[in-house]
Amino acid sequence: MTRTLGFDTLQIHAGSRPDPATGARQTPIYQTTAYVFRDADHAAKLFNLQEVGYIYSRLTNPTVAALQERMATLEGGAGAVCCASGHGAQIMALFPLMGPGRNVVASTRLYGGTVTQFSQTIKRFGWSAKFVDFDDTDALAAAIDDDTRAIFCESIANPGGYVTDLDAVAKVADSAGVPLIVDNTTATPYLCRPIEHGATLVVHSMTKYLTGNGTVTGGVVVDSGKFDWSASDRFPSLSAPEPAYHGLKFHETFGALAFTFHGIAVGLRDLGMTLNPQAAHYTMLGIETLSLRMQRHCENAVKLAKWLENDPRVAAVTYAGLPSSPWYERAQRICPKGASSLFTFSLKAGYDACVKLIDSVEIFSHVANLGDTRSLIIHSASTTHRQLTPEQQAAAGAAPDVVRLSIGIEDAEDLIADLDQALSKATG
Repeated sequence: MTRTLGFDTLQIHAGSRPDPATGARQTPIYQTTAYVFRDADHAAKLFNLQEVGYIYSRLTNPTVAALQERMATLEGGAGAVCCASGHGAQIMALFPLMGPGRNVVASTRLYGGTVTQFSQTIKRFGWSAKFVDFDDTDALAAAIDDDTRAIFCESIANPGGYVTDLDAVAKVADSAGVPLIVDNTTATPYLCRPIEHGATLVVHSMTKYLTGNGTVTGGVVVDSGKFDWSASDRFPSLSAPEPAYHGLKFHETFGALAFTFHGIAVGLRDLGMTLNPQAAHYTMLGIETLSLRMQRHCENAVKLAKWLENDPRVAAVTYAGLPSSPWYERAQRICPKGASSLFTFSLKAGYDACVKLIDSVEIFSHVANLGDTRSLIIHSASTTHRQLTPEQQAAAGAAPDVVRLSIGIEDAEDLIADLDQALSKATG
């Protein structure tokens, strides 16, 4: 066929082919540690990166490879590297770019765990992060210096539902000659394709909407293949000779797939953040229904957000799918199919009412996750964002009077009834 396949077709077929040995239509779980080489010459070529194939499942696995191809296809990228979690994907994305003394400029509106990873943990590598309000592109440009190696943001921020103006941020990144990394977990490639808005790399916690059923953790880094890693000497891991591979230059040798090959041949080899094949299998099964689920997620989110916005017990709702949202117009451009189903609302009765609300729900599940088929609820300030300062909590949209919702695909009227009875108990 010469026609361009649609998203619904690609989410089922990309990376998935009948098994050549058995004819199995579903991608098998290749539950194996290692692979037999044809001969000594074949083994040597694989280890020298002169031939593509399977060596050891810390590096490559056929089930994981199928998922990587599917994710690269859905995001419109050149290649992808899967790993064990979304946090692992963030480190994998930064690893080839950074070095001691280097920094990443990050949005103030990020998931609390990412803020901690960037503000605390990466210091142990000698890296640092600068946090900037990405709505202020002048401040963003001013924060970039000679040691900046990446710009990092979320397409739709967790937990507040803030939508990043990816086009504007990408222009700043291009002018500075540094890659833009976008966490697209909340939006998924069905709602937003950051590469089309100028992103260099896209990361996901596949644990969330992509798998969609709360069964396994996983992460992925998708490379656009469009960044010129050899345009300066800022990225020696990709442009300079690699001692571990006899002086091979990744960008010169692999071109658009340089970042992907480096992620596997160096990142997974040495960091070991490997995705297991069973988790890859579950994630591929989830992706097969991604578009159907996201449509229902968004429909339900709009209904619940409108209901909450009109409830006198609620002080504010942050959902970018509401016309009243300051990010509504931007969401129509960045995420035209919907603003996902993650948002927050604040209660007039404050912190104690938030806690009682969470203890009173019956259908919503109180868990530290999002993107499940089930509707989820959490009080971010006392859990996922507890480690942040009050100022950081407020900037991230996780103030003490705020509750985060991840709207599932149940009957919307049942979800509204559950919140209504819980709000009655919480507010007296």
